[in-house]
Amino acid sequence: MELRVAGAQIPVVEDDLGANVSAIGRAIEFAASESADVLLTPEGSLSGYTHRFDQAAVAEALADIVRRAASKRLALALGTCFIEPDDGRCYNQVRFYDAAGCFLGFHAKVLRCGSLEDSPKGELNHYAARPLRTFELCGLTVGALICNDLWANPGCTPEPDPHLSQQLATMGARVILHAVNGGRGPADRRAPYRAYHESNLQLRARAGEVWIVVADNCYPPELDTSCPSGVVGPDGDWVVRAPTRGEQFFAHSIELDAGG
Repeated sequence: MELRVAGAQIPVVEDDLGANVSAIGRAIEFAASESADVLLTPEGSLSGYTHRFDQAAVAEALADIVRRAASKRLALALGTCFIEPDDGRCYNQVRFYDAAGCFLGFHAKVLRCGSLEDSPKGELNHYAARPLRTFELCGLTVGALICNDLWANPGCTPEPDPHLSQQLATMGARVILHAVNGGRGPADRRAPYRAYHESNLQLRARAGEVWIVVADNCYPPELDTSCPSGVVGPDGDWVVRAPTRGEQFFAHSIELDAGG
């Protein structure tokens, strides 16, 4: 069994939906040219990484992106913030669509970042959560995680680490699609976080014996990404690793045995 994945390390701009749509469009064209089965984009790649967005405009842009991907027979694991019509709540999501453009559901970020005060401030106050789940994509069970979901940064995670990658492996996921939009800051502060993010990707892939595909935001372009974008194998080794700055696309064929 083979799953050909494409990833997009693209700029995610908080207040420019048009720029985000254009970047995702470039990623779709690349993925189609590589005959990819599925495209992964970073956290918040459509709406921007914010709970303050124009829901109607994002919904319209989303419909256009899904049509464009479906015209290429390309499935999507699309990072965006979105207000769900069934409950009116805002979620930081990875939205899954199959190659025909049919909506398969979404993963909502579980480990939302916040302060470590008794009454935490931050994402917990802006985004809702839903139970962890898997998805059937291209005949394969996959899962998704969003940024802090995977590494549970000890400086901004008020809740205990539930080891979500391990949970997904136990639930049968063979591949985890990991959408990232990590913090930016001075180089001396970024370096420890980047090392922590990278080591967690490798250790958790090895612990769960899963493939992890990761795509980070590359905005602003003069800074390194907060973690590498690429593909980590179930042995914890990088199979594909994108350059650390600027817009980068990658594709890889993941070979899986038919069993577990």
